Amino acid sequence: MSRLEFHGRPYVAFDAGNKNHRKYFAEFQRLGTWGRCPVRFIVADDHGDLVTLIQRRLIEHYVSKEFGKTEA
Repeated sequence: MSRLEFHGRPYVAFDAGNKNHRKYFAEFQRLGTWGRCPVRFIVADDHGDLVTLIQRRLIEHYVSKEFGKTEA
């Protein structure tokens, strides 16, 4: 394992329910860079890219918050 692994930002899965995760994404949208983000988000294999994954999870989060959980 590289020494850089010990000093790098930790990997986490994006959680739309986590206020800090939403704040990190808002900052990315504003600045256009992940440079100030204290974590690295993991992209699931079934999603194409990180931004799309986060956008989809945010949509699910806010729709379920406004309209409640719906069964498809």
